[in-house]
Amino acid sequence: MVDFSLAEAFGDLVNSTGFLRLDVGSVIMILVSFVLFYLAIKKQYEPLLLLPIAFGMLLTNFPGAPVMNPPEYVPYITSSPEYDIIKDPNNLLFPGLQLAPGEVVQLSLDAPGGLLWYLYRGIKFGIFPPLIFLGVGAMTDFGPLIANPKTLLLGAAAQFGIFFSFIAALVFGFTAQEASSIAIIGGADGPTAIYVTSQMAPHLLGPIAVAAYSYMALVPIIQPPIMKALTNSEDSKIVMKQLRVVSKLEKIVFPVAVTTIGVLVLPDAAPLIGMLMLGNLFRESGVVERLNETAQNALINIVTIFLGLAVGGTASADSFLNIETLMIIALGLAAFAVGTAAGAIMGQLMCNLTGKQVNPLIGSAGVSAVPMAARVSQTVGAKANPRNFLLMHAMGPNVAGVIGSAVAAGVLLAMFN
Repeated sequence: MVDFSLAEAFGDLVNSTGFLRLDVGSVIMILVSFVLFYLAIKKQYEPLLLLPIAFGMLLTNFPGAPVMNPPEYVPYITSSPEYDIIKDPNNLLFPGLQLAPGEVVQLSLDAPGGLLWYLYRGIKFGIFPPLIFLGVGAMTDFGPLIANPKTLLLGAAAQFGIFFSFIAALVFGFTAQEASSIAIIGGADGPTAIYVTSQMAPHLLGPIAVAAYSYMALVPIIQPPIMKALTNSEDSKIVMKQLRVVSKLEKIVFPVAVTTIGVLVLPDAAPLIGMLMLGNLFRESGVVERLNETAQNALINIVTIFLGLAVGGTASADSFLNIETLMIIALGLAAFAVGTAAGAIMGQLMCNLTGKQVNPLIGSAGVSAVPMAARVSQTVGAKANPRNFLLMHAMGPNVAGVIGSAVAAGVLLAMFN
């Protein structure tokens, strides 16, 4: 009898392993996670998010791993409920249960949910992306934008890719909510893409997040050819004048003013704009250094881990391996390329209108991949003219792009959510 029990237990153990339940889709997604590991570790493409996303993707595609399982409840009848939270006087939720006078249906937790399922609540309820923006604001110096406010136009122009891809996605048969989520990839702003998608098309979160962060990571590869094709080679050698010194008062007033105007115009953008500017106010006020230090280090690091794991957890084979995903990746690339092109064209136009005082290469930094897009402008400009130092000038449109992507998200949410 003992031998039989041991054999049966061993058989149950063997049958419970994931090896026997592996299918083609799971294997493909596990391999995709390995590719993301390679890009994050070897190539160092956006490793802070690609690495946890890849690991979450790996976990969720192991057959039988309960990391994304929702909690399960079973009903039971009682006359003295522990919690009076379910009002069902007509017994509509559980019509098969016969209730005596004074009895109610109580729910009992049968199986707890998976770890990543709980972490995903931070995305679903719109908590993690604004907290990421809080940290970004604490790390961002808006001085270059304040010193040269006309670069705001470059950040605005780069958002054209969002609206171009929105129309393209509608043409390809996506709903307005899905098209909005796909199009926001063009802003090159991962938290914004995740926030909009979680509110409007949560079933597309996995492919959209992977596409958004992949293209952000590939900024140094995607942008230079577009920049060189759309800007005058001679104008690329222009050495811009040093920016004026921005006063502390200006830096303090700026986040308050942007929040006031931005939220009054677009209330739906309040979580993103508000947290971005609160973080910046922590930085510039000089009176809450502990909060500033926490926002730009401990808090943003913790939230980044949770966000990445939860996003990866949504990238299961059944939601990822379909024609929709390929279309999202293609449309996302188009959005990013068009946004870069629009910024470069606006940069060239601004160069001509200002009498060659603006190097057009800074226009491509209008996408909000901070600070990578600004570094690309610096790198390409230094190759055109070794005396060029465009980094601080490019940070103006770069941080304007962060604001612009949040505004674009607010517009889409207000119109279609």
